[in-house]
Amino acid sequence: MRRRRLPSLSFLPILILLTGPAVGPLPVEASESAVVQEILDGNELFIDGKTAQVKEKATAPQKVSTQNSRGQIRFDSGAAGRLNRFALLKLGQGCFLIEKGQILVSGKQSGCTRSARLSVRGTNYLIDVSESGEAEISVLEGSVEVEPLADGEPTGKPATTVEAGQRLRLSAKGVVLAILALTVGDYNNILGGPLFQGFRVPLPAYGSLEGYLRSRVPGVNLPSVPVSPPSLPFSLPRFF
Repeated sequence: MRRRRLPSLSFLPILILLTGPAVGPLPVEASESAVVQEILDGNELFIDGKTAQVKEKATAPQKVSTQNSRGQIRFDSGAAGRLNRFALLKLGQGCFLIEKGQILVSGKQSGCTRSARLSVRGTNYLIDVSESGEAEISVLEGSVEVEPLADGEPTGKPATTVEAGQRLRLSAKGVVLAILALTVGDYNNILGGPLFQGFRVPLPAYGSLEGYLRSRVPGVNLPSVPVSPPSLPFSLPRFF
């Protein structure tokens, strides 16, 4: 009677790799953080209600807010967010939550309102949330997919894609009220407004925005891009 030969122990690591580890809970998405890059019009930018400084870091679930100041923050993704006066933003997991006010996002960074999640692949877009919870999403360049939410959870309703040059109006319950075309006047008001004027730290995806505007929106007034002052030329001292 022949005995069955057991597999060599040397094959066990291969078997483990093929079968994989025991099934466990899915990994939790990393918490967001953001670093303050610039503060304009005084020093009324706050992290959890405390006055913040440039280079200070906020981590989820902390809140970043402004009163009579504007500011720019840099997310882990490398994207930047510019907050207008009287804005309130809460850092989260996978997307920030803008509770009120305006934020301009430049780069690959998803955002949320109470009633929608915005997924991007690298773009420049503006969110404006009113006190009543209604929101406007203006896509300056690129595209944004807007998924309706209820109490922070997907409703199962199809997402709406907002293309460059469009503005989407949402009710406080995530119902699409209108999709409008951005006019040259709309662009000029945004580019000449508080989310573009006065800032010294550049937007990471401004080059994409500028290229789109030059080719697709003739007549728009492009904002001036800050230029660092030239360094003084070095010269050897003279001893005569």
